[in-house]
Parts: sequence; structure tokens; C-alpha cells
Amino acid sequence: MNSLAAAQVPVAAYLILAAMLFSVGVAAFLIKRNLITIFMSIELMLNAVNLTFVAFAHMWHQVSGQIFVFFVMVVAAAEAAVGLAIIIAIFRTRQTLNVDQIDLMKS
Repeated sequence: MNSLAAAQVPVAAYLILAAMLFSVGVAAFLIKRNLITIFMSIELMLNAVNLTFVAFAHMWHQVSGQIFVFFVMVVAAAEAAVGLAIIIAIFRTRQTLNVDQIDLMKS
């Protein structure tokens, strides 16, 4: 048995890490009131799902999971650009990023 095979991390460890990351993202999304931290928690949840896709793709020796992760990352990058632009526009008009104080129906 070579040293590379003995040093491999089991897939369950990646799945546990992904579940913990996703749980932290959900908790931050539900608890935090700042729009930036909510946005970051959504990105954390997306990355946890990406880690799950990569772990299963490695386990089943398929490239399709990694290709799907690539497309999810492209969409997440576009979402980050648009989301940050919207957050900046909200901050310029409301002077706050607290979601309890942001009411988009008022001028």
C-alpha cells in the first residue's frame, strides 16, 4: 500500500464539513441583521453545496459534478457582482445596511 492511498481523506469527512459550513450559513442568515453578513452567509451555503458536489464527484470518479460546480461558481460570481451593486445602491439611498431599517417602499 503506497503512502498516497493511506493519506486520503474519506468522503464522509468532506460531507460533515459541508454540513457544518451550510449550518453556519443558515444560522448566520437567520440571526444576522446586516445585509453584508446575510449576503456572505448565502455565499457560504453555496460553497458548502459545491464542496458536496466535488466530494461525490470524486467518490464516483465522475467529472460531471465538478463541471456543475464550475457553473455554480460562475453564477455565484455574477450574483455577487449584482448583489453588491444592489447593496451599494441601497446604502447610498438609505445610509444603513440593517435589514430591519430598510423599507424599499418608502422613498
